[in-house]
Amino acid sequence: MNILMVASEALPYAKSGGLADVVAGLPRALVRLGHHVDVVMPRYRGVDAAANSSRLAVSLGGEVLDTGVAEDVRDGVRTILLDYPPYFDRDYLYGTAGHDYADNAERFAFLAQAALTWAFASGRPYDVIHAHDWQAGLVPVLLGRMVSENSSLRRVPVVFTIHNLAYQGIFDASWLLRLGLGWDLMHIDSMEYWGRISYLKAGVVFSRVVTTVSPRYAREIQTPEYGAGFDGILRARSADLIGILNGIDYDQWNPETDPNLPQPFSASNMKGKGVAKRLLLERYRLPSDDAAARAPVVAMISRMVDQKGLDLLAGLVEELPRLPMRVVILGTGERRYEDMWLGLASRHPDRIGVRVGFDEGLAHLIEGGADLFLMPSRFEPCGLNQMYSLRYGTVPLVRATGGLVDTVQNYDPLTGRGTGFTFEEYSPQALLGTLRWALETFEDRATWAALQDAGMRQDFSWTASARGYEAVYEQAVSR
Repeated sequence: MNILMVASEALPYAKSGGLADVVAGLPRALVRLGHHVDVVMPRYRGVDAAANSSRLAVSLGGEVLDTGVAEDVRDGVRTILLDYPPYFDRDYLYGTAGHDYADNAERFAFLAQAALTWAFASGRPYDVIHAHDWQAGLVPVLLGRMVSENSSLRRVPVVFTIHNLAYQGIFDASWLLRLGLGWDLMHIDSMEYWGRISYLKAGVVFSRVVTTVSPRYAREIQTPEYGAGFDGILRARSADLIGILNGIDYDQWNPETDPNLPQPFSASNMKGKGVAKRLLLERYRLPSDDAAARAPVVAMISRMVDQKGLDLLAGLVEELPRLPMRVVILGTGERRYEDMWLGLASRHPDRIGVRVGFDEGLAHLIEGGADLFLMPSRFEPCGLNQMYSLRYGTVPLVRATGGLVDTVQNYDPLTGRGTGFTFEEYSPQALLGTLRWALETFEDRATWAALQDAGMRQDFSWTASARGYEAVYEQAVSR
């Protein structure tokens, strides 16, 4: 198949979250299965790629915008980088200091329109277009308008993927006219959403098939509890809503070859994990002698926001330092949570280490050297870190929601089976009880080794996910 993907970010060019990992890993896996994949995304400031090889005239809102187009081919995937500095030559991808850019409606309408304009100009007969998240939500809308205005263009089915329903691309309705889209879209069965418009709703309503990033999340978002106001819209499309678990890149996340680890290790030879643990403690300036190395290291790599369970941890600030463990934290987010962790680290410098920010190499070392990984999320569409943790023999402790349920099997003391620890109730007490249980289990080294081994033998590579998307593309085309 010839597949066109439209997304706002992808590794190695730009990343703010898991979307970038997916739009990097899925195309490579599809290419390995014999498909041709082109990815269209913005060329943000600092993106290192080939110089612009062509120009593209993009019509938007009555204007024609002269746009540079750079092409970069890696691992068989061609990435088309749209170079329009007024929209994308900025410090950040979506906004600053917790505030979106005021013209995001225009910036990402441009992304959708430019991707389609480039696709038709390329002459490649695409079989399917795969649009990702609200930033590409206008793709099916604009495609329908282009086809209706030009009978020589072929209507290509669109598959739309929701990576996180919490981000809905909601804007003032006046953007419809400013972008030349027309007031007919301001309708409850179209883009209208509580008196405004939603790009996410556009993607859901107008695409042939809608997917999301885990089977459990596909069910959850059709309920009021997890639907974020979209549950009715999604239930109306339940027959076309499919959950496909994300994969992880086993080339980048492999403890046997990871250059960020001091020594390789595998399920059959775990010696290198102990070496990584000592180095991790040293990097965080925590005690790393023999006694410290025997104690469990609990890690968290996360955006510091309520969704990731930071409010639960805030309710345990007095309890955490008393537990028989050391804690390493990496992430950034809301100032109150950054200050919370930094305050704990300053009061307990021999037990808690914190790095505010993000460091890819350190993230790999954390996965390699920690014993237990926390993901107490309020909701989690898929999650990647729990799969990285399983791959590296770092036992995950997660809340039973979304993709976390689909990937972590709760330890059963009666059978000895499991790959991690899960808890249901979203409360500090439930998290604390499960954490204590995990720390007690850690003392039984044979049981812990069995948990590590079971997790490391799971297969969450992109191949299975890519085959799921193959089936979705075929379903979209057949309709």
